[in-house]
Amino acid sequence: MRAYGLGGALADYQEDHLISLELGGDPTDPRNLWPEPIKRALVVDQIENELNRKVCEGSLHLAEAQRRESQLKHEDG
Repeated sequence: MRAYGLGGALADYQEDHLISLELGGDPTDPRNLWPEPIKRALVVDQIENELNRKVCEGSLHLAEAQRRESQLKHEDG
């Protein structure tokens, strides 16, 4: 959390993947792990699920879904 300049209680965060596992994110690479505020996790999880659904149905390329997910987390989180 220090690396991200975050304070507060550990209980306010969960370890999350910058690129979700469903979209090919590495489960253990430290560059793909970051502390996500629990309050926004449910919202972001819904967006991740929607991106995954679109990739699986073929309406969105995997690389674009990964770009969108990364952008979401860098800009909003």
